[in-house]
Amino acid sequence: MIPARNLGRFFYKAVRQPGYAFGVFSKRMIAWFYYWLGNGRSSMPEAVTLFLTHRCNLRCKMCGQWGEGGVTKKEGAVVLAQELSNSRIRGVVDDIAKFRANVTLFGGEPLLFPGCVDLIGYIKNKGLHCLMITNGSLLERYAEGIVDAGLDELNLSLDGGGALHDQIRGMPGLFDRILAGVKKVNYFKAVKARSKPLVNLQCTITRYNYHSLEQLLDAAAAMKADSLTYHNLIFLNRDILSRQSAVDAALGNSSKNWEGFLSDPEIDPLALFDKIRSIKAGSYAFSVDFYPNFSEEELKRYYREADYRPAGCRCQSPWVVAYVFPDGEVRPCLNFTYSFGNVQAEALSRIWNGRKAILYRRQLKSAGIFPVCCRCTELYRY
Repeated sequence: MIPARNLGRFFYKAVRQPGYAFGVFSKRMIAWFYYWLGNGRSSMPEAVTLFLTHRCNLRCKMCGQWGEGGVTKKEGAVVLAQELSNSRIRGVVDDIAKFRANVTLFGGEPLLFPGCVDLIGYIKNKGLHCLMITNGSLLERYAEGIVDAGLDELNLSLDGGGALHDQIRGMPGLFDRILAGVKKVNYFKAVKARSKPLVNLQCTITRYNYHSLEQLLDAAAAMKADSLTYHNLIFLNRDILSRQSAVDAALGNSSKNWEGFLSDPEIDPLALFDKIRSIKAGSYAFSVDFYPNFSEEELKRYYREADYRPAGCRCQSPWVVAYVFPDGEVRPCLNFTYSFGNVQAEALSRIWNGRKAILYRRQLKSAGIFPVCCRCTELYRY
């Protein structure tokens, strides 16, 4: 289903991409019925995220993978080198094309994956919607190829204007490189008479930038972006992690990847809400929204209460989206090690309703959400 607080986001997509929006809505309706009546089974996933590589060329302060408390940078060379072959990934695409899943390319930095642009073309030749989440550092090099490949949506991570963004991301000159890359994408869209990819800017709200969020408005205008979304910070404490241990023991799971989100947000929610209210009062040539879209009271509780969650909150994500990791494991979540199966041994379409997937969904439905999930933004998506 589409939560009421997300209707603005959904209607924006419906106007820009009506066929895609209708497909999303109909698939989520079916998944919603499976959630309540399927006893752990689900319809085929609406979306599949291909986690192409662990590698990244930035060290963004707030990143749960490579940031100040990131878990990926603690992994050994063997894990960091894991990547599925292009032929294996194309096999996954062939499989999910049967049920027309929407595809997200993710990492790490997906443009570091060899053949990423060719993979976009392959996905589009199968008639699938394709979105890529990137830090934008390599965009200028691949701009024409991305446009030619037919990418639907280019989601760029930004934290502020030039100096602030570069400081948070740890790379001097990065903002200017991203701006040059987006301008090149827009140039090739114009000369080739293409309307895509849509350029979507994504900003994570942190203690480093929450007083300066208006800088992103100027960035979006300069980049002729289609949308700008501000994401509230995901953070946890040790007590929440400790309460997860019993769940992990029952499932044979590890939540170690959630350790990348252990932090004190150091965000004043009242000052943040004033900033949000000011930004929302403006008029822009692009869509602007905040996610989750909290009221003032909800925002205060989110940042001040250790394990705040809205009443009746439930996770339905494992009925909707599958994550394929660089080692081939199919997981229900980016931050759990629990695996439904491996695409190097079996097709995702068979794994999706296998024994381990059904067991996980039953456990999750019984719990509503697991302890570490209290700030996962997927809770607000479905």
